[in-house]
Amino acid sequence: MEKFIVVGAGLSGATIARLLAEDGNDVTVFDKRATLGGNAYDYVDKNGITVQPYGPHIFHTEYKDVFEFLSRFTEWRDYEHRVLANVKGRLVPVPFNLTSLEKCFPAARADRIRKILEQEVGEGKSASILTLTDHENPEIRSFAEFVYKNIYYKYTKKQWGLSPESLGGTVMERVPVSVSYDDRYFTDAYQCMPSEGFSAMVNNILRHPRIKLRLKADAKKLLSLSDGVIFYKNKPFRGTLIYTGRIEELFDYKFGQLPYRTLKFKIKTKNTASYQPAAVVNYTASKPYTRVSEFTKFACEQKDKTVIMREYPKKCGTKDMPYYPIPTEENLALYGKYADEAKNYKNLYLLGRLAKYEYINMDVAVRRAFELYENIE
Repeated sequence: MEKFIVVGAGLSGATIARLLAEDGNDVTVFDKRATLGGNAYDYVDKNGITVQPYGPHIFHTEYKDVFEFLSRFTEWRDYEHRVLANVKGRLVPVPFNLTSLEKCFPAARADRIRKILEQEVGEGKSASILTLTDHENPEIRSFAEFVYKNIYYKYTKKQWGLSPESLGGTVMERVPVSVSYDDRYFTDAYQCMPSEGFSAMVNNILRHPRIKLRLKADAKKLLSLSDGVIFYKNKPFRGTLIYTGRIEELFDYKFGQLPYRTLKFKIKTKNTASYQPAAVVNYTASKPYTRVSEFTKFACEQKDKTVIMREYPKKCGTKDMPYYPIPTEENLALYGKYADEAKNYKNLYLLGRLAKYEYINMDVAVRRAFELYENIE
């Protein structure tokens, strides 16, 4: 009988499985898919281009322990992510910075705003767009309203199907205004990509004699929960279940389905070495898709051809893949019912984006697995 069952072979599940295995435990890892890495799965196409079919993933972190752990399972290549936004036909860096300011405003006004931002926010620092729209200086408020309307509001509405105000501050805090000319999307100490891809890295994490991997296997068909008891293969399970999937699915949707946004992807190979000037170009208003990613630029590869991906956000149906939890008060209250239900099962632990109903970066997924490992009884 298994001592530990981990449901999900994404980065969260792989990390906790590896930690437990290295501690001398037998672990069985289930995943419905035939592939490893969850939504970070990638593959090399016939032209030798690394493609991420579930959308672009970039590793970045301030956590040295996370970087060192993952470095055991992959070599790295340096990569600094840069994003441009199409604003009324102009391509400007995002997060919005001083270069963006100079591209969107007349020189005299841009210089005036820059000086005020450097004085009020601080040279080289960042500020939330929500903070700037409430600033006492009318010049700053006017600038912030332009950025909010043209960079964030329309994009957010397209991405989430809701106004930014409905989502609370967590979504908007992810995209501040930078008072610098640094056009990198992230400023973390460690910014890189696995040299052989994320799937290869996760495969290496899970390669351990005490880890039994079951792909194309729906663990839910073997699991049921009732009155504080977990049943596995119709018998009470005395081991530990670590679940990284949709929490409402685990409890048979007894309180209803948690809302998510999903994405439709259109991937095309282009007969050109370069399609666009940056790895990602956001389309805030002019197109039905939110962004176009170019995969040769993520890999810093020079090829005769390139691969692009367009992303179309939409409401997540029961058969769609959930990507983004929608953090409205109503939805978080519904999640709370499931989280409270989970507390009735002493040998059940929730881990990861779907089980915790929150959007988290890859480094945080690993860090949360570290924390869980320290707290498993």
